[in-house]
Amino acid sequence: MNQPYVVHGAAGSGSVPVEATLTLLGLPYRVVENAPWASRAAADAVGQINRQRQVPAVITPDGELLTESAAILIHLADRHPQAGLAPAIDAAERAQFLRWMIYLPAQVYSMFWVRDDPSRLAADPAAEQVISERTAQRIADCWRMMDEQVAPSDYILSDALSVLDLYVAVMSRWTPRRKVFYQVAPKLAEVVRRVDAEPRLAAFWAERMPFEGAWEG
Repeated sequence: MNQPYVVHGAAGSGSVPVEATLTLLGLPYRVVENAPWASRAAADAVGQINRQRQVPAVITPDGELLTESAAILIHLADRHPQAGLAPAIDAAERAQFLRWMIYLPAQVYSMFWVRDDPSRLAADPAAEQVISERTAQRIADCWRMMDEQVAPSDYILSDALSVLDLYVAVMSRWTPRRKVFYQVAPKLAEVVRRVDAEPRLAAFWAERMPFEGAWEG
């Protein structure tokens, strides 16, 4: 029997697009649920796997540790090209695929290291509030700038669903939430609604990032 991937992650977190990809690929995996921002104990537990104390952290069936969500998604898509979850290396869309796959963690995801604990950078509680407000605005600005530079078909790069679409669909539900995202990124809004409605992921979304409640914001 094939050994499963082991995904250290949490519902609603950056592990969700990785779990969604594994689901679409039909690969066996199990989730070790730990939200490192929730408590010191959870952070310490994740730190035993990933010294950055961040999720996702994935152990492959061969026992290799993978971290950094974009790298994991690209690796999985490239490892299973038959699924078509990333443009081929020689495809015309490949350069833009890599561009936006790196843009997301560099420009958007990185803001959440600050937002999860503003005291990491703030000198006092008043500064924490300023940081929270300004990072939320920065995230919205980054979505707006991305939206201005893409010309989606059914999905961001083409008519085929890719891991980039999964990545955006999950992150767009974080601060400042979907209501703002829909306003600042109307073209991407159509894409994420289509990803939300992907029938192969209906049960998965219901379990790992339900549409009811705070996620839509």
